[in-house]
Amino acid sequence: MKSITIGLAVLLLGTAASYAAEAWKEADVGGTKIYTDANGMTLYTYDKDEASKSNCYDKCATNWPPLKAEADAKAEGEWTIVDRTDGTRMWAYEGKPLYTFIKDKKAGDVTGDGVGGVWHIAKAD
Repeated sequence: MKSITIGLAVLLLGTAASYAAEAWKEADVGGTKIYTDANGMTLYTYDKDEASKSNCYDKCATNWPPLKAEADAKAEGEWTIVDRTDGTRMWAYEGKPLYTFIKDKKAGDVTGDGVGGVWHIAKAD
């Protein structure tokens, strides 16, 4: 019975980790390891956000869509979930909420880096 309980616990942990792992991945762009969404679109951070709090709403969120976290998503290590004031949830890395950029048209595009001096590519450590 104990081995069944341990097996179920391992399975549940693996399932929770898979929810997180499906939301993003690492990519290599010009020799730099960055984070992308599941479709390979570059992820960005916003200097005007606070730790674990998004300050990008309305037109900002239209141009910089938040990396959505599903209702059953679970935080994993440096990857956490931010509850937005509009009732949605989004992913954050090291406390920094993550976004894609509407002007990036294909995987590997990094046109949002440096926009307004406040948007930056989310780099893998």
